[in-house]
Amino acid sequence: MLPSAHCQLESFTSVPILQVALPSPLRRLFDYRSPVGVRDEDCRVGLRVRVPFGNRQMVGIIAGLSDTSDLPANKLKRALELIDLEPLLPETLWQLCLWTASYYQHGLGDTLSSALPVLLRQGEPALARQDRLWKLTTGTYPEHPAIARAPKQKEAVQILARHPHGLSHALIGQWGLTRDCLEALERKGLVERISQSQHHVNEPLPLLREAPLTANPEQSAALTQILDNDGFATWLLEGVTGSGKTEVYLQAIEHALRQQKQALVLIPEIGLTPQTLERFRKRFSVPVVILHSGLNDRERLDAWIAARDGEAGVIIGTRSAIFTPLARPGLIIVDEEHDLSYKQQEGLRYNARDLAVYRGHLEQAGVLLGSATPSLESLHNVKRGRYQRLRLTQRAGNASPPRFECLDIRSRPLEGGLSRPLTGLIGEHLRAGNQVLVFINRRGFAPTLMCHDCGWIAECKRCDARMTVHQAPAHLHCHHCGSQRAVDRHCPKCNGEDLRPIGAGTERTEEQLVQSFPDVPVMRIDRDSMSRKQAMADMLRRIHSGERCILVGTQMLAKGHHFPDVTLVAILDADGGLFSADFRGPERMAQQITQVAGRAGRADKPGQVLIQTHMAEHPLLIDLTEHGYPAIAERELAARQSANLPPYSFIALLRAEANVAALANQFLEEGCAWAEQLCADNRLEGVDLLGPVPSPMERRAGRFRAQLLIQAGQRSVLHQLLHIWLPQLEVHPLARKVRWSLDVDPLDMF
Repeated sequence: MLPSAHCQLESFTSVPILQVALPSPLRRLFDYRSPVGVRDEDCRVGLRVRVPFGNRQMVGIIAGLSDTSDLPANKLKRALELIDLEPLLPETLWQLCLWTASYYQHGLGDTLSSALPVLLRQGEPALARQDRLWKLTTGTYPEHPAIARAPKQKEAVQILARHPHGLSHALIGQWGLTRDCLEALERKGLVERISQSQHHVNEPLPLLREAPLTANPEQSAALTQILDNDGFATWLLEGVTGSGKTEVYLQAIEHALRQQKQALVLIPEIGLTPQTLERFRKRFSVPVVILHSGLNDRERLDAWIAARDGEAGVIIGTRSAIFTPLARPGLIIVDEEHDLSYKQQEGLRYNARDLAVYRGHLEQAGVLLGSATPSLESLHNVKRGRYQRLRLTQRAGNASPPRFECLDIRSRPLEGGLSRPLTGLIGEHLRAGNQVLVFINRRGFAPTLMCHDCGWIAECKRCDARMTVHQAPAHLHCHHCGSQRAVDRHCPKCNGEDLRPIGAGTERTEEQLVQSFPDVPVMRIDRDSMSRKQAMADMLRRIHSGERCILVGTQMLAKGHHFPDVTLVAILDADGGLFSADFRGPERMAQQITQVAGRAGRADKPGQVLIQTHMAEHPLLIDLTEHGYPAIAERELAARQSANLPPYSFIALLRAEANVAALANQFLEEGCAWAEQLCADNRLEGVDLLGPVPSPMERRAGRFRAQLLIQAGQRSVLHQLLHIWLPQLEVHPLARKVRWSLDVDPLDMF
């Protein structure tokens, strides 16, 4: 069982048994005796400990201390080593992890492991890496006689003189200095090497490197509400694309920093990191660190420690950064709060946006959620008075909203997904010296390969899905399970040779645009082209140079980027979200179109948005293009309320998969029967169990999948059922024969 949420990080005396949380999905703790030579009173909740586990060693965290154990004394193993002297996590973050494990019905050990950098999970000390600095010794000056005939050493002294607090060893190459030169100066007693934390600031600097922009009336009104607050509050900053939400963030962070507090900023994608980091470092002189999966293990730990020790004033990160300890928490910002990337889809299935709000409550810090297209859950919380709504309805500066137009492509020939009117319009914008963004949310060259003779379609052998055709290099790729194979030369059904790629992906659209506009750079931005570490940053630099170009990409282009020279956004196929099997389909379609359309006309150039569609008369498209996202949000909230769907009810999804479909179905059917009995025995009213049914994609990666939806009118009733139901499922005879998981508040019904 999980320890209760009120378990505190405090000292215990004369307690011989350690209850250790190990990185395992099992929802239980493991009992150990204290390590040899360690006093019982030195063992405290929150300390890491190395323990034997089977035939290997593991690093866990002491989550409880007890006088008794269910194991007999002769079966109780000793822990091997106590790693820490002080608890690794501050009290509020410890409470956040306990709550997360309980709410999302996940093992505490796995939850704590997810909250820590990899090196800490492996038992590395939680100490900052010391950076070596080269610094002039006292009394050294550029005209020193010892370097009169050594021009390179003299130049090195001049450079170091401009850095009185020292120059990092990692940066000497950027200044044209060599290690040999500096070591020669060191031997002459003119230079010394010192060590200090990478993020250490030697003396107070002016907080701002550049002055804030002048806030418009709407920004000023929003900032007044934020800055007047002292303690916990949650604001939903709803601002149209280009309305200056980031400037509100920056000025709110400035206020927190002036109060000697820290700010944590969550962003949805790694791709947004370069421009966000650059803008924040241009504004503030305090250390700004980043935390995301693109860093190596040492870089992540260094940033984590800088935040914990208070050396970093601003911390920017993706969803896992919500677990970063802060010495002086003051403000938590969740940019693009509606984005699905904040929901973890494997293992611990938490939502970082929701954890940000709960953490703000624990830390008594303000929480600012920002979006041009807020989630319906956040809008519902505004209606219930839980969040305060702040609105920015006007674009910053002289920018005006883009002009929308739907282009009916029924019966029109398409080349690479492009209609001829669209190709002509792209040419007009390019001839005016502007940039064009073409949005198609499908990677690869074509969605599928088809035999023109018999209609055979290339399907994945392990999934109920079609293989995507890629050209560079040529292969078929399943984007669901990752399997790849060579492109078929003959139809396996009729042996025909007329195999054709059907439909368009980013690669095919890119190829067509290169043919149509050979003198204009075409830049493709999708997961395939941006796999290199600095690829996104390099591409953004080219785009921001202002040269005319065409950007082709997936949803990576739709999130938060500022492209001042883009005047036309073309959306090649807007129809997918109109007929989604997921009840969230219309909401996501409207968010995606609004977000990508917001890349147009963000400066003083007017913007235009052209949407290619086969359903130009569809009410959702008409509402979106004529009245904007707020109209869609109100419409969808009313529909959800009528259908008693979230946020007007609460759901959890039990998924199961096995090599044989019958096993997954049997596990869910018996689990459903148990849940119905538990509801009856415990008088849990208002719970509906829907299913089990096959998943929308029944077979994936060779395994058959099914799911059971649990829905309740009250959150407390749903969680009461889950708390008594999950322990039964864990001991089900089929629990070890099927792969199963529970997703609380799922955002993906597949």
